[in-house]
Amino acid sequence: MKPLLLSGLILGLGLTSCGSKEQSQMGQQSAPNIAVITVKKGTADLESAYPAIIKGKKDVEIRPQVTAFITRVCVDEGQQVSAGQTLFILDQVQFEAAVNQAEAAVAVAREALNSAKITASNKQKLFDKNIISEYENQLAQNDLASAKAQLAQAEANLVNARKNLSYTVVKAPSAGYVGSIPNREGSLASPSSASPLTTISDISEVYAYVSFNEKQILEMTNSGATSLSSALAALPPVKLQLSDGSMYPETGKVATLTGLIDNTTGSASVRVLFPNKNGMLRSGSTGTILIPVHEENVYTIPQNATTEIQNIRYAYVVGDSNKVVSKQIKVLANNDGKNFFVTSGLNDGDRVVIEGVGISVRDGSVINPVAPSQQAQAPVAAAAEQKK
Repeated sequence: MKPLLLSGLILGLGLTSCGSKEQSQMGQQSAPNIAVITVKKGTADLESAYPAIIKGKKDVEIRPQVTAFITRVCVDEGQQVSAGQTLFILDQVQFEAAVNQAEAAVAVAREALNSAKITASNKQKLFDKNIISEYENQLAQNDLASAKAQLAQAEANLVNARKNLSYTVVKAPSAGYVGSIPNREGSLASPSSASPLTTISDISEVYAYVSFNEKQILEMTNSGATSLSSALAALPPVKLQLSDGSMYPETGKVATLTGLIDNTTGSASVRVLFPNKNGMLRSGSTGTILIPVHEENVYTIPQNATTEIQNIRYAYVVGDSNKVVSKQIKVLANNDGKNFFVTSGLNDGDRVVIEGVGISVRDGSVINPVAPSQQAQAPVAAAAEQKK
């Protein structure tokens, strides 16, 4: 009897041991295979994007100095002009008549002055011989002074008339390209008109204007620890993305930042200078300024490895016994569209879940962590097994 009892006990223990191993293996097999990555601090090279409005280095509105009808438009829209080139000719008839009238007035005043000089000279001789009184002599001197003043006034009117006549020929103040021409021959041009005759844009170089908010300015100057001029000088060359998504071949340099912050927008205007040798960029164009940003000591994780709850972002880290624990993290506002760059909440060596976050993987879930490459190969291996 005793040998039989001992054999039964040994058999029962063996069965129990086998059952425990099978349950453990089944428990491991029931945990899903989830891809994880091991994170380590590194660097990130990003780009901050700012919408920009492009303007010529010099945009000059051409406005008439006198009121007259346009008789000739000498240029066309988009034409390149040189400094001093004639753009418009206004009706000159009334201004030529004013010049002729002023010239006649000068001639009359000059003759009157000559007569007053002769009279004053004769009166002075007679006074010196005590033939006439001092009063009569003084009247002659006064008439001479009045004649001189009238001549000076007539000459000033002539200068003004000639100047107004010259204003009827509207010339380019600088080299550049002609903008739109809203008014043509026969239209009335006036200094009080709402729109200019045209605009001359010097686009050999162009300015791209972007806006920095107050927070960005403080970050750039380390909250005032660095001077604004030094911070601007330290900025790297920037790129310009055109409205069609293509990149402008030349890089630009941040030139200035306005000293005042607009109270309505809470931002300051930043001016970026770009060369424009081929005239590709025009005033009024739009684009996006891309400013390089280099960040140190950040963790790079895929965006789908995080979840956001009430503006708080979480990542899932594999802990002891392959149990998933959610961790609150902070990420940079800038990203590359695929990854987030974590500044706090993670540590070197953390295993971060990168799939099924918030769906098949939740806080407290138990998983079987695998490398992303193994997870990608699993469907291929399963298909091959089915074919067998």
